[in-house]
Amino acid sequence: MKSRMHWRGLLVSVRDGAEVDAALSGGATIIDVKEPLHGSLGRANPLVIASIAGRIGKQTSWTMACGELHEDAQADRITIAQHYNGVRSLLPPHALPPAAVKIGLAGMARCDWPRALQGVWNGLPEGVERVAVSYADWQRAQAPPPLEIIQMAAAAGCYTLLIDTFHKSAGSLLQQCPLPLLAEWIQAAHEFGLQTALAGGIKLAEIPAICALGPDVVALRSAVCLNGRAGTVCKELVQHASRLCGVLPVSPIVSTLGEQP
Repeated sequence: MKSRMHWRGLLVSVRDGAEVDAALSGGATIIDVKEPLHGSLGRANPLVIASIAGRIGKQTSWTMACGELHEDAQADRITIAQHYNGVRSLLPPHALPPAAVKIGLAGMARCDWPRALQGVWNGLPEGVERVAVSYADWQRAQAPPPLEIIQMAAAAGCYTLLIDTFHKSAGSLLQQCPLPLLAEWIQAAHEFGLQTALAGGIKLAEIPAICALGPDVVALRSAVCLNGRAGTVCKELVQHASRLCGVLPVSPIVSTLGEQP
């Protein structure tokens, strides 16, 4: 039976080992690995991911962005399952495997996305958590509505919902989605027993309003980077964000996943 990962505090997305050190020393409790130049949930190179996992070691849990579901069917692209297995094969002995994977649903609104997504999830090993991803700008992203994703996630045995933005150039999460609507989605997720994480170009000045909505995790990259999303994670900015997230529990995460295949 799959154990539950308890998400709490500040998540920082990184793209190399040096950023890991800045994120952890600044107070991040979860490390997320992605390549921001490849999109909202852009896959990083497997060798880079393995290097980052080695840098993290057993200090905390880490998660991995696996791109968009519609990309899984492209003939010139390795599948999400192949990508995951490739990363696992490259991990150094002292590294933990990813505790959770995230797959976006942009472009899937008119498809049988629950069946397609379940098929991908079934191809992943038991023990790794599947994070349901809902885009706040779901209409522009041609993604399923958030409430549909919440219901599907609960039925499929997910434990966590990530609310993110697909179009980063359109502004932050709060610029693209009104607070009452975000509050409605978070409440619905909690009623279905899902933990919630909020992401999407959140600015430092917006963190208090974000925290007031009651998410379990605040997920950042651009706000804690020098020169924005494509820049470099800065320890001092992470420290500032961590202080702003003080209303959230920020003790280090202890993974309850145990040994994974």
